[in-house]
Amino acid sequence: MILLMGIQGSGKGTQGQLLAESHGLKLLSMGDIIRAHATEQQRQRMLQGQLLTDDEATEMIDQALQALPEGLDVILDGYPRTVSQAQWLFKQAETGRFSVDHIVHLTASRDAVKARLLSRGRADDTSEAIEKRFNEYERATQPLFDWFDEQGIAVADINAERSVEEVNDELVKLINEK
Repeated sequence: MILLMGIQGSGKGTQGQLLAESHGLKLLSMGDIIRAHATEQQRQRMLQGQLLTDDEATEMIDQALQALPEGLDVILDGYPRTVSQAQWLFKQAETGRFSVDHIVHLTASRDAVKARLLSRGRADDTSEAIEKRFNEYERATQPLFDWFDEQGIAVADINAERSVEEVNDELVKLINEK
């Protein structure tokens, strides 16, 4: 399993799709899972820039993982986002359900990703909602990166402000090293 992490708009979906196609992996995008399975109440909260609770996100990702054929290599885009989610995921890995082979953090400035998000034209990509999501992401995920560090879990940072091709080249090189 490869975990693709990064603030919304950092290119996780694009890079995940490219990597899945080139390496025969299954891409599980938390955003796609949420859009397909979120309740109306959850959708309304997200339109206001809020994230799902840990329990909501974990239940959705658990169901998506259970639906996959056993032994299929997976890229997770956008999960985990909190320490609680990471603890659940790594507890699953300890039981042998799957292994976490790489954690990749696509890094990009707020300005760069805000421009990308506004150009997509999605209903939930308003300036206010984007700023709230940025703030929530930083609040929730900084402790997650601290937790990875405390656990001795390596996270590879990749500068996502470069071209799609340059980011993909670095990502593929990283994945092929192990």
